[in-house]
Amino acid sequence: MLDQSPLGKQSSYITTYTPELLFPIPRTLARDKIGLKASLPFTGVDIWNSYELSWLNTKGKPQIAFAEFHFPYDNPFIVESKSFKLYLNSFNQTKFDSWEDVHAALVKDLSKVSNGLAKVFLFSSQEFNRLTLQEFSGTCLDHLDVETDSYQISSHFLSTQPSEVEETIYSELLKSNCLATGQPDWGTVLIRYAGKKIQHEGLLKYLISYRNHSGFHEDCVEQIFNDLLTQCQPARLTVYARYVRRGGLDINPFRSNFEASPKNVRLNRQ
Repeated sequence: MLDQSPLGKQSSYITTYTPELLFPIPRTLARDKIGLKASLPFTGVDIWNSYELSWLNTKGKPQIAFAEFHFPYDNPFIVESKSFKLYLNSFNQTKFDSWEDVHAALVKDLSKVSNGLAKVFLFSSQEFNRLTLQEFSGTCLDHLDVETDSYQISSHFLSTQPSEVEETIYSELLKSNCLATGQPDWGTVLIRYAGKKIQHEGLLKYLISYRNHSGFHEDCVEQIFNDLLTQCQPARLTVYARYVRRGGLDINPFRSNFEASPKNVRLNRQ
């Protein structure tokens, strides 16, 4: 199916509104590979942020906005990222009567392509400027002096200790590669759980083992969640990754079996 997408291909940049540019990818393609069935062990959302949305008002004057998109975890399809960028570019030379009309078009098109409800929030540059850069709270694993040469997913690194804990830990060393283009995807991943203490050195080596893995952002987060749930069996678990933007978009998947959707915090690498 991916061979039909615009990924890795030369593309013409269409600057008039063209919703047909959006390309859906079934979530089941990756979920089937890691053994996730119809009864999923998590809920969650994929939060996308766009920094390059612009259109024309009825007088031909350019408008700019920061856009936030929410796709629920159970929408059957994700949107292929390059097609999303091409779609947003198609607004550039299109006249809309109002911001409300732009919002309505985005909700309609993204809900249709993902086969479920998509939420859209538009912010002016003044509103966006009030957002502050943050860091995840919790214990950072990256100071640990680990040694590894494993750069393909290795869940055998995961283990637990007897003590029961509740903790929040994170790492800025998550890296994977685009499934089609091979371009690097850099991310910060937060893990919050309750259960037997996960051995930190092994967890860090496990996260590092994604370094040469090819997969979409959403799929990597779901595999991390599934591996932790399977190998470490926490009673409660959240995995939340914030990826560095590429092509004006960042993608931030959140999966949990006990928490509601997170705030759309903007990390210092974003």
